[in-house]
Amino acid sequence: MSNDPEKFDSMLLAMAQQHEGGVKDLLGTIVSFLARKTDFFTGGKEGEWEKVVKDVFYTHAKKAKEEADKIKKEKEDADKRLKDIQQKKEQERLARDFEPATVQELTEEEAEKLQEDIEKDKKSKNDSGGAGGSDVEMEDPVEEEDPKEKGKLKPNSGNGCDLEHYRWTQTLEEVELRVPLRQVLRPRDLTVIINKRHLKVGIKGQPLIIDGELDADVKVEESTWVLQDGRNLLVNLEKVNKMNWWSRLVTTDPEISTRKINPEPSKLSDLDGETRGLVEKMMYDQRQKERGLPTSEEQKKQEVLKKFMEQHPEMDFSKCKFN
Repeated sequence: MSNDPEKFDSMLLAMAQQHEGGVKDLLGTIVSFLARKTDFFTGGKEGEWEKVVKDVFYTHAKKAKEEADKIKKEKEDADKRLKDIQQKKEQERLARDFEPATVQELTEEEAEKLQEDIEKDKKSKNDSGGAGGSDVEMEDPVEEEDPKEKGKLKPNSGNGCDLEHYRWTQTLEEVELRVPLRQVLRPRDLTVIINKRHLKVGIKGQPLIIDGELDADVKVEESTWVLQDGRNLLVNLEKVNKMNWWSRLVTTDPEISTRKINPEPSKLSDLDGETRGLVEKMMYDQRQKERGLPTSEEQKKQEVLKKFMEQHPEMDFSKCKFN
């Protein structure tokens, strides 16, 4: 047997592609060749060819099992590392506390200016036909048609995009890329190069599947990849900026509308009531900031200030300011 059986891989792959019946037909062709062109079945002692076939098949079956077990262990180790990183990031994110609102004393000049601004705001609403005493709207504003959104795709269920050769999803912390392969491969058959702002993915000896500039910077040392079941490549990219959503994986991809992203709905259902409320508040504030609108805390301050002034007109509420 050759010391380097892999040198025949290209030839055997070409043969395999011409056998529509798969491995069974390919083996049939090889055995037929041995029967017609060699004395494999007749040149030795009785039963010798059966022993040779058994020894060869069992030897390679053992190697295949060992390789499969190795790939499975690598996958489990990689999944465990990814899970540990995700849990750590999630705990850090949920541990952040919001700074409480504080009350600050105003000077006489600041108080007068605040009162003038409030009066101007009331007059402006009355002149335009609005109800000066109405409450501040707490619901999400209706999004008007934006020319910048024209032509952008709706995000998939994972807030990413399903493309012809791969699928990517994202959270605020990371991007997950899945590339289905059309044949069983080993990790050494793949090309995966992750740089801070560039990604290359492909099968050695074939044109790259992905070769482009990423939508944003990633942490190379915390980004990983693993081959699952020999047929699916999984790449996890750790974002540097964890406050922005990506509109595409690489700059040559079509863009998705980040306004239509639904952040991690499945994970929210696993949280307790108090934690879920905190996370939903963070998500709402993030969307408001992206639109240039007041956050929930800012809205609450405006609401409290306005209601108090309406209920207590005899008091000079402008003496206080909420930060």
